[in-house]
Amino acid sequence: MFMKLLIKPWGRKMTEKIQILAQLLVGGDLKISVAESCTGGALASVLTSISGASRYFDRGYIAYCNDAKIDMLKVDPQTIKNKGAVSEAVAIAMVKGAISQSGSDIAVAITGIAGPTGGTKEKPVGTVCFGFAIKNNLSSSTQSFQGSRVDIVNQSITFALNQLISSL
Repeated sequence: MFMKLLIKPWGRKMTEKIQILAQLLVGGDLKISVAESCTGGALASVLTSISGASRYFDRGYIAYCNDAKIDMLKVDPQTIKNKGAVSEAVAIAMVKGAISQSGSDIAVAITGIAGPTGGTKEKPVGTVCFGFAIKNNLSSSTQSFQGSRVDIVNQSITFALNQLISSL
């Protein structure tokens, strides 16, 4: 049995956010890459949903399993072992890998637990860690989202877009 599409169609507000971010990136002559785990490529899909995205979007990595994080993004296996795949340390390592493996000026990494299973007492469903590399500045954040798997993915995308817009 196939699951329903994970991403809800976005409305006018989301389209406006994408257009604002695109204008900021193009205006600054900046390229962006993404490294996604729990969002499974949804952020890359949103970022490339408007015409002309090739002017600012470089590439996306879907590193869902730990081996992919290690192989594609050069995340140190000890970081995953010591901190867990859902951690700011791994999000930062993912975003560093996305920058070093691409020609981008900006990158976003997302790793988390979208559910409905997989959560623990320490890291419940809805825990999502972000890494941002914006013009050589690294930052990270952990957010707690609520709702279904689709809701958590969409909230993660919205958070990432908002952070990028406010940082640029």
